[in-house]
Amino acid sequence: MISAIQWIRKGAAAQQPKKYDLNDEEFARISKLAADQLEDAKEELKAAEAMSVDSTAKKSDKEVDEMDQYNLESYDAEVEASNKTYYENDAEDPYITLKNNVDEEEEKKDLEILPTDNMLLAAKTEDDISQLEVYVYEESQDNIYVHHDIMLPSFPLCLEWLDFHTGEGKVNAETSGNYTAIGTFEPDIEIWDLDTVDIMFPETILGHTDKTKKRSKKVNPNYHVDAIMDLAWNKNHRNFLLSSSADGTVKLWDLTTSKCVQSYHHHTDKVQSVAWHPTEPTVFISGSYDKSVCVLDARSPEQVTRWQLPSDVESIRWDPHQPSNFYVALENGFIQYYDVRVAENGKGGKPLFTLQAHDDAVSALDVNPLVPGCIATGSTDKSIKIWNTNDNKPSMVTSRNFELGKIFSTQFCPDSPFQLAIAGSNGKMHVWDMASNAGVRQAFRHQSLLGVVHAEEKKPVSVPDDAEEDDDMENDEPLHEEPEEDDDEEDDDDDMEEDSE
Repeated sequence: MISAIQWIRKGAAAQQPKKYDLNDEEFARISKLAADQLEDAKEELKAAEAMSVDSTAKKSDKEVDEMDQYNLESYDAEVEASNKTYYENDAEDPYITLKNNVDEEEEKKDLEILPTDNMLLAAKTEDDISQLEVYVYEESQDNIYVHHDIMLPSFPLCLEWLDFHTGEGKVNAETSGNYTAIGTFEPDIEIWDLDTVDIMFPETILGHTDKTKKRSKKVNPNYHVDAIMDLAWNKNHRNFLLSSSADGTVKLWDLTTSKCVQSYHHHTDKVQSVAWHPTEPTVFISGSYDKSVCVLDARSPEQVTRWQLPSDVESIRWDPHQPSNFYVALENGFIQYYDVRVAENGKGGKPLFTLQAHDDAVSALDVNPLVPGCIATGSTDKSIKIWNTNDNKPSMVTSRNFELGKIFSTQFCPDSPFQLAIAGSNGKMHVWDMASNAGVRQAFRHQSLLGVVHAEEKKPVSVPDDAEEDDDMENDEPLHEEPEEDDDEEDDDDDMEEDSE
């Protein structure tokens, strides 16, 4: 399944990504990271050994110790004695017969990312193995493919792109780059360099870093102690990153030091979503399972404006075209739209409109950054819907079922007004050219569609080997729900839903 996706604008990625180089500096860095992780593993091992001490005491005396049986204690010494010859490189070693015949120029061409290409990230889990797949999307050729991938330590829940170099010692260096922050079921946040192929370790880890002290299980001001639910990078103050967690807190991280500089405790349950205001650099919004949305200034954590809601919050989005307004997607299938200025004495006012978008939870929501009044919603009912919300009178434009399973994430492309990425529980992803839909063209005909071809109805672009069903892009009526999938797939979907809650 794909639990989160993230577009990266054109030109942000390096045209020629670099190959991972395990030099002395990198070796020292990853050794420190590995040592920190080892300390955590030792603590977990001690706890496990304490729980199993009774069963260990009952071990039969007849069992032969493997160290004695296979003489493993002297194995290293025997190998060293039989292999004393050291070769400066692989070419001189007669035992290495596999030579590097790869055409470097051809490999560089294969890895090249053009300035006209978008990147698209997908946090994917299959057979209990989680990874970040980095796609390249060539809009002019309607082509999308996996460029490289990154192995992840735990089930991923959220992604956020940023261009800021992280870590101490890089403050005075060139700070632009191509990075992603990843939140998982683990309480730490990993930041990875997307311009490096075959990378093995993240640039930095935000979380419990003082290994002289045991990681506390209680909520504390320095790091999260439960799953990371959402991330938000501040595009105005680029060294700041917000994170929300199942531990009920929101934390503000300074990327120059990789430390938490402020912890917010204005919610009483899991904080599902968080987002910076599009024009006010210090204002942010957060939504929680305590059925509330809060708006506050990062500098004044005690001054909170709160909106009480009828259901748990699934996601929240500011309206970039009306910066004082925001959308809230709810677990009961509704979308609500609020004006942040309609509030009194810390209590938010009534919504500008309430929309029953789906029968099941609205598990995905995005606002088109280029087309005012255009939003997309996805649901665990497996459908994706496009809405026109102009004049605060929402109307459905079209509804589609791309057979992606339950929809967990959808996002508009930041460079193209009608390219929408969609992903769900079956582990596949589509990029849908909405301009090929007659209903979308009619609803947003006032928008500029320069460069968009209408004559030929196009199918959504998908990852290779993804079998497409016949689509009638001219059908603007809601599609009927597809038959339920087999029991095994439904069980997997239910597990994802329970985990996300």
